[in-house]
Amino acid sequence: MPPRMTLATRLVLDVLFSDLEADWYGSQIGQHAGLPSGTVHPILARLERVGWLESRWEDIDPSREGRPARRYYRLTDSGATQAGRALAAARRPRPGFAAIPKAPIPKEGLS
Repeated sequence: MPPRMTLATRLVLDVLFSDLEADWYGSQIGQHAGLPSGTVHPILARLERVGWLESRWEDIDPSREGRPARRYYRLTDSGATQAGRALAAARRPRPGFAAIPKAPIPKEGLS
């Protein structure tokens, strides 16, 4: 069953789609998406559970690097296909929902 396409999920996927060859770590995704870590990591776990993502731990010595190892994520081939379809569907206007009209932007100097 595909994950819910919440705004936060769509933002995470947008980051992953911005460079399909890159390995992304959680806080990096959050920074690019404008989301906190506590929001990003559960989304990554859900996307990995449904097979859209694969992950790997960075192979470093944390004591030598002075930081914990990072877990890197990337879309799988089938995940990219499925996520692309889900994003397209989530962005399509739904029947019965009228578009919200944009408010006119006031011109400076007019009163």
